[in-house]
Amino acid sequence: MTGLRSDNWYGGDNRDGYIHRAWMRRGLPQSAFEGRPQIAIANTASDLTPCNAHFNEVAESVKQGVYEAGGIPQNLPVMSLGETNVRPTAMLWRNLAAMSMEEMFRANPVDGVVLLGGCDKTIPALLMAAASVDLPAVVIPGGPMLSGSFRGRPMACGTDIWKLSEDVRAGAMTQELFQRSESSMIRSRGHCNTMGTASTMGIVAEALGMTIPGLAGTPAADSRLLEASHATGRLAVDLVRSDRRPSQVITKAAFHNAIVALGAIGGSTNAVVHLLAIAGRLGVDLSLDDFDRIGSNVPMLVNLQPAGEYLMEDLFRAGGPLAVLQQVKDLLDPSAITVTGKPLVDYLTDQEIWDSAVIGTRDAPIQDHAGIAVLQGNLAPLGAIIKPAAATPALLTHRGRAVVFDSVEDCHARIDDPDLEVDADSVLVLRGCGPKGYPGMPEVSNMPLPTKLLQQGIRDMVRICDGRMSGTAYGTVVLHVAPEAAAGGPLALVRDGDMIELDVPNRVLRLDVSDEELATRSAEPAMTESVAHPLRGWEKLYVDHVGQADTGVDLDFLVGATGNAVGRESH
Repeated sequence: MTGLRSDNWYGGDNRDGYIHRAWMRRGLPQSAFEGRPQIAIANTASDLTPCNAHFNEVAESVKQGVYEAGGIPQNLPVMSLGETNVRPTAMLWRNLAAMSMEEMFRANPVDGVVLLGGCDKTIPALLMAAASVDLPAVVIPGGPMLSGSFRGRPMACGTDIWKLSEDVRAGAMTQELFQRSESSMIRSRGHCNTMGTASTMGIVAEALGMTIPGLAGTPAADSRLLEASHATGRLAVDLVRSDRRPSQVITKAAFHNAIVALGAIGGSTNAVVHLLAIAGRLGVDLSLDDFDRIGSNVPMLVNLQPAGEYLMEDLFRAGGPLAVLQQVKDLLDPSAITVTGKPLVDYLTDQEIWDSAVIGTRDAPIQDHAGIAVLQGNLAPLGAIIKPAAATPALLTHRGRAVVFDSVEDCHARIDDPDLEVDADSVLVLRGCGPKGYPGMPEVSNMPLPTKLLQQGIRDMVRICDGRMSGTAYGTVVLHVAPEAAAGGPLALVRDGDMIELDVPNRVLRLDVSDEELATRSAEPAMTESVAHPLRGWEKLYVDHVGQADTGVDLDFLVGATGNAVGRESH
């Protein structure tokens, strides 16, 4: 190990060294500043981010591991985003969180970082920041909650909300019973117990090589999470001494493996924008085409809601993500290493499946060819995506009349209107919900179905939107349409009654309107008036600089790594 980065603060006998050491002593011995790696624990714990509320306990286990390995741990609270609480959408602040984390990692006397992330946007933001600074880093996913139950059956966090709320609207469940289920859903600490975005990003972080192999998917309430956190603290010190950095781990080969993992677990569509953003920070050439080329033919092996039956606690007891990856080992890039320095595939030699109902085999998958599909056509010149595993198979090839909503508010106001001209074959179109339009690209693409159709027994329709969808949601939903309507995309030109063709097998999303006709149209005033027009603050900065879904929805001035050098000394 060469000289430590933190020596630039703590080394020497001059006044600056004195100031830095004196203010940090607080009972620490002199040896704390003599060649011992300073490890920041980037802690997203917050009472307002309930999925991450246990991270202070996790951080204590990390500290013990750091001390044991000869390092000095420093708790560093960083910006936290609770998906269920912040409005208008947590995605509006993913880039702000990543930017603030990056600046704190760079500005402080730290040699390496342990990244504590759980709720949806925290792991992506932490990885984006770590990629930009390129200090030795390792992730601890906070883990899913234990499975709750209601009326004798498991409760799927998130997914059951969509199902039960639709049952209420259809008259199949009383409002009183719906309210009673509320206290049954969240049984313990931890994030959603479905294969939502939080679960997906924890497993994707492992597939990228950024966790201790075998850690992802460990339930938050399981004591083995603390054991692994202790080991991660030890590893962080080794990462500094070995000078092993994110840029060496998160390579194009690692993204290949993450895309394979995403298909095999039936993961959240949100992973697409997050992986594209992380790649942008590293300068790795990753595109939507890679998701289709690498992942579209990957078999889905994990039978978890929303695409299947079980929950994350079941996946853990059935063998965990490594047992899944072993089944698709031949599809992985063997050159990709993990934070341990060993290739990911080296950990896929003796993994066993303990419950084949939860984890399918390569010969008996849950679904064939279930990876994210990327659609092209005149309605999405820069692409759109769909998750076939969560869709109704019969609707993956469909043609229907557009029913257009110009905003989320417009949808809420008219979706249950008994006079709405809609039937089961219609295609619901919601626009103005992209990165610039909302702003922040909210999870509204899985819009509710009209009550009059729910009462007829209809439970899915083709829906198209320039926003996102919760990883816990399901349905035949085309989302991330790019360019978005607010950025001049063709979605802004769709009118009620236009015919729309969806052909997932052939990757087509087409508006059956001629180019000549489209050239005569302009965006509806109701849509242009509804999109964001911020005058100040973060929202204005965001709207002025945010990119589109096909490049990861990052800010244009944050793309590319900056490194960890500090521009000026403060004294």
